[in-house]
Amino acid sequence: MPVTVFTIANQKGGVGKTTSAINLSYALAEKGVRTVLVDLDPQANATSGLGLEKLEGGSLYGPLCGEGCALEKVQPVGVSRSLYIIPSEVDMAAIEIELFQRDNYLVLLREVLSPLRESGDYDVIVLDCPPALGMLSMNSLVAADYLLIALQCEYLAMEGLGQILKVVDKLRETGSDHQIELGGILMTMFDKRTNLCQQVVGEVRNHFDKLVFNSMIPRSVRLSEAPSFGQSIFEYAPDSSGANAYNCFAKEVVERFNLGA
Repeated sequence: MPVTVFTIANQKGGVGKTTSAINLSYALAEKGVRTVLVDLDPQANATSGLGLEKLEGGSLYGPLCGEGCALEKVQPVGVSRSLYIIPSEVDMAAIEIELFQRDNYLVLLREVLSPLRESGDYDVIVLDCPPALGMLSMNSLVAADYLLIALQCEYLAMEGLGQILKVVDKLRETGSDHQIELGGILMTMFDKRTNLCQQVVGEVRNHFDKLVFNSMIPRSVRLSEAPSFGQSIFEYAPDSSGANAYNCFAKEVVERFNLGA
């Protein structure tokens, strides 16, 4: 089966984007889906959130600059036999500037990831982007097959939803052989006790219907704590509501995109 590439993006920080990237990747791997999480954020929160250190030379910075191959950067995550990561490092911040100097700056990440796609060793690649629509995020949109949007259950977040969808439309107009589709919207930080959350979810479902995943990620202290221990929610609090929600989300992703195990 061909590799499926997801990018989890939102230009707003603090919406559960990296938390979703970590826990979706872990849950897919636990279901036997060979998954590579690619940390593109110079802050490297996905890297540290899985208990790995930021090591100089370990990220995609070199391959994006024409030095080395992405396959050389893949590391196994010891907690799961099917989970791998390409970590990030502080040098990735410089890529934002350097990409502008390249003729193929919009498709560079797609080209760098092609060895992973063609290796036959992986089923899914999950791209975790910086919380801004800069060059790395733009590259991830061009490199991915599907965009998964982590959307916080508040009205201001809905403005950001419209913005990122406009960016996707503009990228399609560039003629860069861009085929990304909106794969789905994941509602995060949901609190069933508040009318606001219920209203926001209702409005998003009204506009996007079946693109909105049935699984909703609760507002949870456990989910916030897990990355500080270098663990997914499944390791840190396996019986929590957050672990249950991300497990259900992963099941939906497997079914929606026909991911083979």
